[in-house]
Amino acid sequence: MPGGRLTNEDRQHIAAWLAEGLGYAEIGRRLGRPASTIMREVTRNGGPDDYGADRAHEATRHRARRRKQAQPPAPPVPDSGHGRDPQAVQDFTESFIALLVQQGLPRMEARVLACLYITDSGTLTAADLVQRLRVSPASVSHAVAFLEQQGMLRRERVPGGRRERYVLDDEIWLRSILAALQMNDALAAASRRGAEILGSTTPAGDRFESSAELLLLVSEAFRQVMEQWRQSRAARSAGG
Repeated sequence: MPGGRLTNEDRQHIAAWLAEGLGYAEIGRRLGRPASTIMREVTRNGGPDDYGADRAHEATRHRARRRKQAQPPAPPVPDSGHGRDPQAVQDFTESFIALLVQQGLPRMEARVLACLYITDSGTLTAADLVQRLRVSPASVSHAVAFLEQQGMLRRERVPGGRRERYVLDDEIWLRSILAALQMNDALAAASRRGAEILGSTTPAGDRFESSAELLLLVSEAFRQVMEQWRQSRAARSAGG
């Protein structure tokens, strides 16, 4: 099933397509998966030159058994006095984690991000995350470093202490869109340059020019949406 866990059949396809010399992006397209999913699958199971479908499938099952034995399920998140159903919150959290993983985020990073996201304060310390997720401090540290690098959280000192806490704010997806916008603008500029060099009247040049037009429209739409969001937030703050 696209978006779910890789099956043995998926891994057989991956092995065959690697042997044909296909890249991660093309394999991901054929399986309906992000290229990052295929890259992690291949990298953790011997690399492109030594990937074996059956061996990879058995290794994944073994890792899943070890995780299940070593990590008992986390208790439902308390409702913090807001009248929430703790089990409903926990079920939603797990589904949100699965969605983040499906979008290409590593699972531990997705768990840390979701744990922060469902808190009303949007802040937790490393000790909080270790306790809630029942993982090692090293796992939390690696996940936080990755998320910070991606601009998805920031660190700040706990007032009056030496400990750090990790903060998630309302602009997490805005920063993600801005990063995508920068990449989109770079692709648009490169496409315009390609059209100039190849000649817009040639098939190759026309292809680049058409791509540039689409990418510029996407960038403009992004900017309009972000401005609408900012105006909406400002109006809500003024009214509240």
